[in-house]
Amino acid sequence: MIKILELFGGIGAPRKALVNLGIDHKVIDYVEINEKAVRAYNALYDNRHQAQSVEGWNLKPDILVHGSPCQDFSRSGKRLGGNDEDKTRSSLMWETLRIIKNMGDWKPRYVIWENVTGVLDKDMIHSFNKYLIRMNELGYTSSYEVLNATEFGIPQKRERVFTISILGSKAFDFSKLERRPMRHIDEFLEPDVNDPQYMINVPSMLNRIEEFNPSARKKYRTLGVIGDSCWTITERQDRCPNAGIIRLPDKPQYRYLTERECWRLMGFSDDDFNAVLNEYPTKPGKRNATLYRLAGNSIVVDVLEAIFKALQQEEFIEQPPYMVFGDKGQLQLNY
Repeated sequence: MIKILELFGGIGAPRKALVNLGIDHKVIDYVEINEKAVRAYNALYDNRHQAQSVEGWNLKPDILVHGSPCQDFSRSGKRLGGNDEDKTRSSLMWETLRIIKNMGDWKPRYVIWENVTGVLDKDMIHSFNKYLIRMNELGYTSSYEVLNATEFGIPQKRERVFTISILGSKAFDFSKLERRPMRHIDEFLEPDVNDPQYMINVPSMLNRIEEFNPSARKKYRTLGVIGDSCWTITERQDRCPNAGIIRLPDKPQYRYLTERECWRLMGFSDDDFNAVLNEYPTKPGKRNATLYRLAGNSIVVDVLEAIFKALQQEEFIEQPPYMVFGDKGQLQLNY
């Protein structure tokens, strides 16, 4: 049985991946400060966790997963960074390292960290490099890669940095991940959506649709019309840019993605969605901001499934790593 610790656990995408794979596991704890996310997690997995901070935690898992807050690394945020001396949301990733250090002789065999690609930008890369160095000092060999959900069957252009650290000298080989052809987004869309709350009727939004207003690109950031896949699902769909909009068939009319569609595009089932919808019912004629936010802040389950599958096979490179700096200044681990 694999023991897993979910830090910044959200709606439990790591646990969902293990369930889907049928891997025998035990979640020894789940730590999340957002009360709504905790209630959603409890609805999905029939647990009774309470909202709590990651600070000062001390447990002994086999796998530790932390998708620490990305807002201060994000290109759409305020770029406050995540240095360990800062007090930003993104700097909480250093609390994970303190947790591992406090475990003493016992350490998780695997540590998985997911975050936005902004951590690799030139003004943020120093924090990412420092994270790799600190993990090396704790006895881990780390490797990372930018993974797109489209590589794992999901029609969502969602790029995220996945850093996988293995205790000892083994390095994770990302080429071993099982990629799958992207499914068409039509498989994820609800049929005949025409509820007024999903229709785009506000002139300020209509004017940002390039095919509706050809001069939009010259004036605004535009709204993209979804073809075979959408863009990154975030906390909100009613802003520009967003994950994309749907053109209604045979009509010059557009709509937002529904909450259910966003959950499907994050790898969750309709049963999962219904369980959380029961916890957070949608008001008649309104969009459900909570359900959008919970989906947008999660990790794509299908990507985690591929990672856990590869970890289960344990096909890693054995030789010790050495560290070099790449031509853009970022730290790389070569083998």
